[in-house]
Amino acid sequence: MDYERYMKKALDQAQKALEAGEFPVGCVLVYQGRIIVKASRAGTAGDAVNEIDHAEMVALRRLIDLTENIDKSKVTLFCTMEPCLMCLGAIILSGIGAVVYAYEDVMGGATGCNLEALAPLYHSGQISIVPHILRQQSLELFKAYFNNPEHTYWQGSLLAKYTLSQ
Repeated sequence: MDYERYMKKALDQAQKALEAGEFPVGCVLVYQGRIIVKASRAGTAGDAVNEIDHAEMVALRRLIDLTENIDKSKVTLFCTMEPCLMCLGAIILSGIGAVVYAYEDVMGGATGCNLEALAPLYHSGQISIVPHILRQQSLELFKAYFNNPEHTYWQGSLLAKYTLSQ
């Protein structure tokens, strides 16, 4: 599978989020060599910030709405930022077979979790994780976000400081 090709599509989604004033996370789901779902982060701009509309969660909701019969264990999720614990749990429970991400989330990334230490529901899933595909391109989007004083989401956080120090 051409990881860079699909990550570029996730980066396109992240760019769209950034242009809309949202946190620049993009996600695509790939099945049998084609993108079946595109999504980006929502709920970070304005006064009604939420922690539910992560790009991965939006993508998983869209996957449910597809009428096509899909073997989810053969779906690869490409995301511009490492999934958090909520998203990783939902990805595992959805039966997604692989996650490919660009930029590590030093504040909330969950791919380093010891899945064997979690409850059986979570460690029974087989998931492959590939980090740092087009990391620099994703990093540049996060730098652009954090360098804009109009963007208040996670400003001053560990993630913002880590990102801007690079």
